[in-house]
Amino acid sequence: MNIINILQESVAAAVTKLYGQETAGNSIKIDVTNKEHEGDYTCVVFPYVRLSKKSPEATGAEIGEYLKANVAEISNFNVIKGFLNLSISDAYWTNFLHSIAFDTDYGKGEKKNQRAVIEYSSPNTNKPLHLGHIRNILLGWSCIKILETAGYDVVKTKVVNDRGIAICKSMLAWTLFGEGKTPQSTDTKGDHFVGKYYVMFEGVFKKEYSAWQATAEARPYLETWLATSATPKVEKELEQQKEKDIKEGKFVSDDDYTLSKYFFKEIYKNTYFNKYSSLGKQAREMLLAWEAGDEKTVALWQQMNNWVYEGFNATYDKLGVDFDKIYYESDTYKLGKETIDAGLEKNIFYKKEDGSIWIDLTDAKLDHKVVQRGDGTSLYITQDIGMAPVRYAELKMDKMVFVVADEQNYHFQVLFEILKRLGEPYADGMYHLSYGMVELPSGKMKSREGTVVDADDLVAEVIETARQKSEEVGVAKELAPDEKAEAVRKIGMAALKYHLLKVHPKKKMVFDPAESVDFQGQTGPYIQYNYVRASGVMNRAKGENTDFELAKAYSNLHPTEKDLIVQLFDFQNVIEKSAAEYDPSGIAAYCYTMAKTYSKYWSEVKIFQGEDYEQAFRIVLSDCIATVLKRGMYCLGIEMPERM
Repeated sequence: MNIINILQESVAAAVTKLYGQETAGNSIKIDVTNKEHEGDYTCVVFPYVRLSKKSPEATGAEIGEYLKANVAEISNFNVIKGFLNLSISDAYWTNFLHSIAFDTDYGKGEKKNQRAVIEYSSPNTNKPLHLGHIRNILLGWSCIKILETAGYDVVKTKVVNDRGIAICKSMLAWTLFGEGKTPQSTDTKGDHFVGKYYVMFEGVFKKEYSAWQATAEARPYLETWLATSATPKVEKELEQQKEKDIKEGKFVSDDDYTLSKYFFKEIYKNTYFNKYSSLGKQAREMLLAWEAGDEKTVALWQQMNNWVYEGFNATYDKLGVDFDKIYYESDTYKLGKETIDAGLEKNIFYKKEDGSIWIDLTDAKLDHKVVQRGDGTSLYITQDIGMAPVRYAELKMDKMVFVVADEQNYHFQVLFEILKRLGEPYADGMYHLSYGMVELPSGKMKSREGTVVDADDLVAEVIETARQKSEEVGVAKELAPDEKAEAVRKIGMAALKYHLLKVHPKKKMVFDPAESVDFQGQTGPYIQYNYVRASGVMNRAKGENTDFELAKAYSNLHPTEKDLIVQLFDFQNVIEKSAAEYDPSGIAAYCYTMAKTYSKYWSEVKIFQGEDYEQAFRIVLSDCIATVLKRGMYCLGIEMPERM
């Protein structure tokens, strides 16, 4: 029984003994004591005032005296208003430490006999992975590791968006401008190669569109929109954006903030692409040819996608992630129609005069939502409705987590509500791990304009920064060249992963590569450095004073030793909470706090001085710290170097 359960049962026993009221121990709330006050755990005594018929302070004192006299684990107490703060004995904490010493499985939860499916990454095959993808990938992978550690059976999946007009843009650009070049002939990574043609398409289209805007044909569309009631509001917003950009140093020219520029960029671009553009027409024809199974088009599609997959896999290897099951949109995009037809018969959906099918979700505050076009073609929601039962039939999951940016919050609210109304057995276990966008100090990234931060370039940059910083501070200087290169790789990847995962998923964030690689502060390298310190203690001891029984003679804890043991005790709770909330940032914060506390301990206590039993205890404590830091960082997908 852990200390929380002991305190709950003991307080319940005290209430029964003192006031004659039977109380269930699991109903008693025990909190960690506020750092401003003395004590380890706090019990609120206000609920028992009506039984004691005394003031909250007197009631707390009465219960505290009973606990101190009857519960060996409680060494002292104090009462502040209606809050009973309890101090736990050093003996309890040392016994706890001995119970987990050398337990390499400490922190792992019991098997839950539940399956969780984590769907993450899910890229498009028209461009390479970039910084935004990295946040998605790292969040997904970390949740996989956290849930596995918590005792779930986890299946790792992704959906590859391998079809559609965006993919045809890359294909068309290669057909028009590629001159038969390949990734091999140009010594270019496959996804970078294909992505170059996607950017090229957008560049050529932009020139075509700009030329059309100056024609007499375009003018009536602009004038019609300018006459609408929407323009004054837009004009005001443009002026505000201009002022903001000037302050942030992003101002380009006055022409970028005109109503004309806004109309052609934000209002009419898609209409032009579908109605007038020569490139748009060719791309749409290519998509229709693919859907019709044209052999030449399908062969080109397969070839270019395979180039991209080779590139993706190389990036996944660098990030240390993989997948158990991969779904392809080209196989699933027609799914959903049968499910929608069945729902239509049950009056879950309704049909409009134009043949389109909708669902009324206003009672769930989600408005009316179209689920199938009038011509019978699918929308993304159609595919997802059809994919859900297919995935369940194959994987039989209890939980299904979609790692997707917060731009799709509404989509998943609608999807989950529809699946509930369809009576799908897995609907209640679905969760959207929504995350905020990630930017660089220079601002947002744009795939079409080729201004994204490429994932491979970013990985290379943080590793190079790690090498430079390591040389500056003398880290890994005594290692052989191969060992040093591997240590630097781990430091760089820890910097990248930790910096992206320490922020709560729902928050937008700015990623600064230089800031992430720092051996001080809340960074991955700082935690790694203190892990190496802790894990190195056992090696330095070389078998001396490592007697497990000898360490048990130590009983008078240094304050920082107690802090470390309490943190060790809390590790399992942190894992369970992070698993329940699908939030790696809690574990990231935990690892930093422990590393920071151990660093303080390192400076306050001489581990290899004093009596043999004192040294033995410090060695055991350091070994436990190293074990937990390694497992905690493992949950973030971070490798720990053994030497630095």
